[in-house]
Amino acid sequence: MMLTEPLLDQLQQLGLRAMVRALERDRGNADVLAMSFDERLSLLAGHEIAERQSVRLAQRLRWARLPQQACVEALDTKAVRGIERGRLGQLTQLQWIDQHLNLLITGPTGVGKSFIACALAHQACRADLSVRYLRLPRLTEELLRAGAQHKKSAFFTHLAKADLIVIDDFGLTPLSDELRRDLLEIVDDRFDKKSTIITSQLPVNDWHRYLDDPTLADAILDRLVHNAHRLELKGDSMRKTRKL
Repeated sequence: MMLTEPLLDQLQQLGLRAMVRALERDRGNADVLAMSFDERLSLLAGHEIAERQSVRLAQRLRWARLPQQACVEALDTKAVRGIERGRLGQLTQLQWIDQHLNLLITGPTGVGKSFIACALAHQACRADLSVRYLRLPRLTEELLRAGAQHKKSAFFTHLAKADLIVIDDFGLTPLSDELRRDLLEIVDDRFDKKSTIITSQLPVNDWHRYLDDPTLADAILDRLVHNAHRLELKGDSMRKTRKL
């Protein structure tokens, strides 16, 4: 006991709080006390690492602002969505993020586009990557607010630093000329440096027409589409299925 108290104080000073709690909890545990020094130190270090990873993940998720509690374990890879067998499993490995590629998820309403995007974003947070989720209407609002406060450059920098951003519901609302230019700025900052997930009810082939400016559309899509994986989902709305 006399030796343990100074040790607990030293661990507290070093900020090793999980190790402190584990040491206090296991004081009377005969199995733990029978371990060798190396085994017990490894056990304590494991507690500290696990807690720091948990805190880090919570911070990542708060910053990401994902609207759904989606995770890759909840993805039904057997569901009929028109996805090749094993394709989702490959995407959950996140090599495409390491390669700075994009992911375009399209399909009718209710087939799980946003859920898949959020599950992959959650997996990226688990991998200690920085993630930011924005529905296109919310992105529009934030760009307008940043412009009004003369902070648009800072907002662009903020988005450019994220390892992964999710732009959900692309194509739902018309874009002004200024917002099209802002979108080009965002995707240009990220091109070949970071990854972006975009979900849309519109097929990718219709995106050029949606952007409604041939020059800007060419520039935006050149940075989004040609270095991207695509998931083209099919099927009935799963929301309808849940109601039955």
